[in-house]
Amino acid sequence: MSKWRSHTTSILVVGIIAILCAAVTAFLVAELRPKTDVTLGSRTFNSTVADTETGRQKGLSGITTLGPNDGLLMVFPDSQEWGIWMKDMKVPIDIMWLDEDRIVVHIVMDASPEIGDSKTFVPTKPALYVLEVAAGTVESAGIKIGDRANFRLEGEK
Repeated sequence: MSKWRSHTTSILVVGIIAILCAAVTAFLVAELRPKTDVTLGSRTFNSTVADTETGRQKGLSGITTLGPNDGLLMVFPDSQEWGIWMKDMKVPIDIMWLDEDRIVVHIVMDASPEIGDSKTFVPTKPALYVLEVAAGTVESAGIKIGDRANFRLEGEK
């Protein structure tokens, strides 16, 4: 019985260590993602930058809350009509596509997580950037097509 208890305890300890390592890794990855302030309309959004394919695919999936001044800025390799889906989303969002001059060219308000990955939102014009913010933000900040966003990305002068 003592060997069984020792073996069970060892498995439990290894399991707890594995869970802690996974949690710390997830936290560090989230904290190491670059951030930038995006000023648009009457607001400045503290935005995580998703400039890799993996980062853009993950987007805001799994996020359970999104503050009124939080955002995700997706940076694409070139200007195209980039589609955005709501896979694994938990909160509704407003989505803005910006061209290479950082001008808003398309807006979707109140994209609901209930649609999941069954619908892709596609802009009517090519965009280099996509900014996702909490639903209702576009209206409350007075953001409209033609507005210019201000932000700096790592490596820019």
